[in-house]
Order: sequence, then structure tokens, then C-alpha cells
Amino acid sequence: MHTAQLVICGAGVLGLTIARELVQRGADDILILEKENRLGAHASGRNSGVLHAGIYYTPGSARAQTCIQGNQLMRAYCTSKGLPLSECGKVIVTTCAEQLPGLVTLHQRATENGSQVSLIDEKELLEIEPNARTTEQALHSPLTAVVDPRVILKQIAEDLLASKKVRILFDCKVAGRSGTDGLRTSQGRIEYKRLLNCAGAHADTLAHAFGLGQRYVIVPFKGCYKKLRPERSGMIRGNIYPVPDVRNPFLGVHFTKSISGDVYIGPTATPAFGRENYGIVQGLDAEAPEILLRDAVLFVKNEKFRTVAFDELRKYFFKYFFADCEKLVRGLQPSDIESSPKVGIRPQLVDVKTHELVMDFKVEAGENSVHVLNAISPAFTSSMAFAKMLCDEHFSS
Repeated sequence: MHTAQLVICGAGVLGLTIARELVQRGADDILILEKENRLGAHASGRNSGVLHAGIYYTPGSARAQTCIQGNQLMRAYCTSKGLPLSECGKVIVTTCAEQLPGLVTLHQRATENGSQVSLIDEKELLEIEPNARTTEQALHSPLTAVVDPRVILKQIAEDLLASKKVRILFDCKVAGRSGTDGLRTSQGRIEYKRLLNCAGAHADTLAHAFGLGQRYVIVPFKGCYKKLRPERSGMIRGNIYPVPDVRNPFLGVHFTKSISGDVYIGPTATPAFGRENYGIVQGLDAEAPEILLRDAVLFVKNEKFRTVAFDELRKYFFKYFFADCEKLVRGLQPSDIESSPKVGIRPQLVDVKTHELVMDFKVEAGENSVHVLNAISPAFTSSMAFAKMLCDEHFSS
């Protein structure tokens, strides 16, 4: 039987960075449980690697409050550890004149959030991203950067283990509660004084076992990517994004030049039928009918979800996917794009009472447990700043 003062469920970026913050504050007996046999098997290791710059998020929200500081902290960490960091910036382009008011709204949000952004004309855009296409204006974000998420996870884990104050137990799947101070797991009973739930796509299930987060469930969305053929990767210098619909949490198909030099295009945001449904049937389990029912209810009750579902499902057909791509990049040809095995799952929290997608981070706490729900983008970017915020609110005593 394992015991610890604090047990953290999930060795993703939030579990690791919160453990790191607590060690810096004097904690010395932390056990992190990870159901996989490695780091980065899910969202924390499957994201695009973009460090966001506080552009999209509602001013005053937790995402807005932590994104820019998280960006700066992650940049500093990469620099101090000698980890790969591409300070390439990002441009957000318009595909038609009707999107110009949306671009101005993004500029206003970003400015209010303290981000360093500027509206640029087509000539200025050509100097930053020569092949980017826009109508009249674009938004430039020099603070946006790109990192290698799995390298960062590995380094933070090594730091934690070197402190001798943190243990990580892999292949440890939580099966449920065991009394008021324990968990049933695939490696036996584990006791704790306090528990922190950073279980990502499974966070709602664990919270429900503690009688918390009952009005919320996770609805998974699948993000599939394609990529530019290697000989065409020079078309893109950094990141090219479209103007999104800020009413929804999805940013649209975009171009990102990774640390390796590969240019990924995506992700899509199609409803998935499993919390780990990375393939057609991979990741499907007995919960699939229940998830399908949640999707059906959202489809009927939520017009924004219905619009997204229609728009995203058509991207399974290459001609529609390419149509979105060529609006962003001049000179792009269908033959420039190839398939990619890269795919991720966005564990999107939904309020079952209002049938609305939750747009911000969500934390609920009980007597001896804290549950991080809705760890959606920009969770990787925000993680170090979010860790400080969470520790101030729930672990300050």
C-alpha cells in the first residue's frame, strides 16, 4: 500500500507543474499517479506545442489571467533548462471583409488582457509571413512561441524526482474511492491526506466519485491534423491562424511550424465517441453510447454546437479541409498536404443543466480533495501560472 500527504491523479502538465509549485512552497511528500506507462500519452503530449499569448479569452477569466504569465514562465523555464523554444510569433488573418470586426474584437480582448499585439496591413503581413493571405488587415502576436511539450514534461518530471520529495507511480489506474482517505487502484489501495484531481479527460468521473462537479460532464472532441510535405515546409515561418468564432472554444484549422520544422495543419474539432478515441475504433468502450447521447442532446439543445458539428464533420472530406487551408496561405496546392498520425482529444466540459460548453477552467474542492475540471487550451501555456493560482487558493495553509 502506498501513502502520501498529497496524491495527484494525472502526470500531465497540470499535475506536474502543480507538484513543482508545491515543492517550491515546501511540500515534501507528493505521490503522482499516472495510468499510462509514460508521460504525455494524452492531451499534454498531443497538443500543437504553441505557447499562446492571451488573445482569445474573456478578460477576467482564469484563462485570460494565467495565459500571458504562463507563457512567460514556460519561456523562462525552457531557456533556463536549455529546452527547444521557437519564438516565431503568430498572425491571425481574415478570409473576408466580414471578419474584420472580429479581428478588431480580438485586438481589444488581447489588449485588455495585457498581450502585446498589433493590427497590421497586408504589406506588413508579407514581411512577417510572406505566404499568408488576408483581407485588408491581420493581427500580429510576437509573444506566441512554439515548444516541444513532451520534452518539457520529461524535464519537469526529472526535476521533481531529483528533489526526492515527489514520486511518480506509472501504470496506476484509479478504480474509485476507498473510504474517506484512499483510492482503489490497479496497484492496490493508496492513502492520502489530500487529493488533487488532474485526470484530464477523466477528471469529471473522479470528481463525481467525491460528490463534486455533478452538473458537469466531459464531451470529447477529436482533433486530427495533416501536415505540409517536408519540401514545402518553408512556406510557413511560424503560426497562421484564422479569425475564430469567440462564442466557441475552438480556434479553427491553422498552420503551426513545430520545433522539428514540420508544419502541422489542424486540428479539426469533431465529436469523438470515447475519451481516448484517437482512431476510428481505437479508444471506444462501453461509455460510447452514453457519449453519443450527450452529443445528441447538445446537437438538439445547443445551436452553437450544432453549427460546429456540421462545419467540422465536413472536414473529413479533403476538399472541404483544403478549402479552409487555402484561405490562409497563398500558393497552396492540394498536393502540398499529406496525412499525419497526429491526433488529440479535447476533453471539453459541458454544463448538463444549461447544455452549454464551459468556456473557462473550472475547479471544485471538497473537504480533502481539489478537482481541476475543463483543462482545455491554453492549459499547457497557462500551467505554471495556473499552478500558482490554484496553490494560492487551495494549498496556502
